[in-house]
Amino acid sequence: MSLHRLYAEQLRCATDTTGQVDLGKLGELVSAAYETRECQRITDWHAQAPGEAEQDLLGTREFLDTIIENIPIAVFAKCAKSSRYILLNQAGEDYYGMPREQMLGRTSEEIFPADVARAVNEQDRRVVATGMPMFLEEHLLEVGVKGRDRVVNSRKMLITDGDGNPQYLVGVIEDVTERVTTRQRISHLAHHDVLTDLPNRSAFNAALGERLERAQEAATSFAVLSLDLDRFKEVNDVFGHPVGDMLMRAAADRLATEAEGAFVARVGGDEFMVLMPENTRREDVLALAERLVEMIGKELEVDDYLSNVGLSVGIAFYPDDGMNAATLLANADSALYRAKREGRGRVRCFVSEMDQELRDRRLLQHDLRQALEQNQLLVHFQPQARVDGEVIGFEALLRWNHPTRGFVPPDQFIPLAEENGLIVQIGEWTLREACREAASWPRPLQVAVNLSPVQFQAGDLERSIHQILLETGLAPTRLEVEITEGVLIGDFTRALNLLRRLKALGLRIAMDDFGTGYSSLSYLQSFPFDKIKIDRSFISNLEATPQSAEIVRAVLSLAHALNIPVIAEGVETEAQRTFLAREACEEIQGYLVGRPDLIERYLDLVGVTVQRRLYA
Repeated sequence: MSLHRLYAEQLRCATDTTGQVDLGKLGELVSAAYETRECQRITDWHAQAPGEAEQDLLGTREFLDTIIENIPIAVFAKCAKSSRYILLNQAGEDYYGMPREQMLGRTSEEIFPADVARAVNEQDRRVVATGMPMFLEEHLLEVGVKGRDRVVNSRKMLITDGDGNPQYLVGVIEDVTERVTTRQRISHLAHHDVLTDLPNRSAFNAALGERLERAQEAATSFAVLSLDLDRFKEVNDVFGHPVGDMLMRAAADRLATEAEGAFVARVGGDEFMVLMPENTRREDVLALAERLVEMIGKELEVDDYLSNVGLSVGIAFYPDDGMNAATLLANADSALYRAKREGRGRVRCFVSEMDQELRDRRLLQHDLRQALEQNQLLVHFQPQARVDGEVIGFEALLRWNHPTRGFVPPDQFIPLAEENGLIVQIGEWTLREACREAASWPRPLQVAVNLSPVQFQAGDLERSIHQILLETGLAPTRLEVEITEGVLIGDFTRALNLLRRLKALGLRIAMDDFGTGYSSLSYLQSFPFDKIKIDRSFISNLEATPQSAEIVRAVLSLAHALNIPVIAEGVETEAQRTFLAREACEEIQGYLVGRPDLIERYLDLVGVTVQRRLYA
């Protein structure tokens, strides 16, 4: 094989599949090139005529110079005896930041600062004395045009003559700064949340595992806090993800700043975890949690958006509340669930009763799946009346008569049904029962049925309602579906199109819980609602707080301007009815008119025994 082909093959072997040159192999390539040149020169001089040998040697040198000059990694050579530079390629010039003319023929003392020259000479002496290659991996750059912020791999080796005497010091230097930075970035991303740059769930689990090992060995204690932002989903959906992202970053910064010294992680969505330092006193843990709730509870201003996002916190202590990671996390989550259920914006520590409560909740969710099959669900009806007392319809309300628990409150089982998606099947059953019952009434009263946002997101709601109307024979104009603004949050366009198709079927659509959300007013511009329901929370406070009265007046004034009828729910006293009548509210619903009950309680109202009745 000719020298040309030999060098090409060696260079190929020193390059991996990604195009990266292996420094070790490259160093051996350069060493072999020098040694081969010497050996080949002696052999060829014996085998060839003087002119031919000299010509071949010249071609070999030119080929070798071309390869070394164009290798994209710094290559240099020194005289082993004098330590003077005798070779430097183009990449070497770029690395040192100076032309080779300023380096060739000079020693390190004549080129570099004294401290750098001493280090370089020490490395050279070690390689010459031992004859062993020196390899430094990912060390900081000592000299170079780009300063000391570069990371390099370098290799030096000794080349000897035929008698074994030191002849050359050959070195290669590769700038791996970008490679190292990329690797570090990938490692960082693997353990940190992209949005907030806080540690992620993986990093938190690792930190918790290490903390558990230390605590078990040293018999120390610590606390785990489970945090959840209240009402963040509404903000994210209503104002859009860019605002939600800015709000999340702001909340994360505040948590990390206030909990300095603790391990704060974002573990997903609007959930955070805090791992407190070992042996932090219980009262100090509670004090921090209260500060976090107060701090996040204050309005966060993000690009002119004011979002009243709150924080709920659940706390579990090692070893009292769990001896392993799974138990600690589950118990902290149980405490968080209790905090949110009790009204949000609260701090709760785990107690053993919570564990039983969580098991009961899971059991209830399991039982709910059997409720439909075992005919445990019922539809109760609550009358709706004009403000003068004339009953004009009923709202169908779902009830669950559990075989052992008795009647389960709707605010307990409906959220469970929405979590596991069973609300789609339950909602369809409720709608069918309400329509079937209403179709049998002699009086053509309207019937109102609540629809869950989940029903809009899953299944074919339009087809289902159309099929139920056909099956039961109920006139579409007698059916009124009540939705909250949660239906329109998320995929607004899709929900709006579906509402329009439902309205095209002939049924009526009412906005429930008006005034309790973020964008009720804006939604009135987007869709022609047939009715507005004022939330019971405003009605119940009519006599206690002037603000509630003003809100009710404002809603009624707006509705009258838009020519939209209003029904007030939660009316329980004659004073409330009088106020609503004075403010020209058209319809009322509440205990003053009638409580939710089986339709048998109201047979006379639906025309089975009488045709008309006033509530009074």
